[in-house]
Amino acid sequence: MLGLGAVGLGAAPLLQRSVEAIAQKDPTGLTELLPAGGGFRYYSVAASVPRKNADTYRLKIDGLVERPATYTLDQLRTLPQTRIVRDVQCVTGWRVPETPFEGVRLSALLDAAGVRPEGRAVYFTCFDGTYSESLTLRQARRKDVLVALRMQDKPLSHAHGGPARLYVAPMYFYKSAKWLSGITVTDKVRPGYWEERGYDVDAWVGRSNGRDDAPTV
Repeated sequence: MLGLGAVGLGAAPLLQRSVEAIAQKDPTGLTELLPAGGGFRYYSVAASVPRKNADTYRLKIDGLVERPATYTLDQLRTLPQTRIVRDVQCVTGWRVPETPFEGVRLSALLDAAGVRPEGRAVYFTCFDGTYSESLTLRQARRKDVLVALRMQDKPLSHAHGGPARLYVAPMYFYKSAKWLSGITVTDKVRPGYWEERGYDVDAWVGRSNGRDDAPTV
């Protein structure tokens, strides 16, 4: 048993690199469901998540705004896009270095909606029907916070939270809510799914949740 364990430890890096190489050339997307595909781990707090495409996806912006709006995927794609390349850091410890994300700056969508003076925070909901997240308005207006439509220079897959997800570059990855469907401006921060279960509301990499990971910025 000890011998088999040693072989497993020695072979693990090679196996992970092999899976990642296959995933990059996999037209089916099935390798994304493997534990090491692309270097990511996959989490969902819902039993199942419906699939959305360009015909069925909608992103609603409401709450304390002057101009509530609903965007289709095609409308989001026509807006100015920002590309960010940073490490992705999970609060559980794993990191995927230099991961490109591309999408619409959240600040641009908030500006288009016209945040009312009493707006202080933003609450995010997802079409899995369960997950939620939040940011202060100041955090949401950072240049490195996106409604991401692409990751690793290809459209976001369903497993990665597509067709659109939140991406908060300087924070632990649980803040980057997958399957984004709602952006609601509120008068105060509303704790998200994991914050209600003990995670820090402010999730700066290396400065929260009792961790000392190197910052992603």
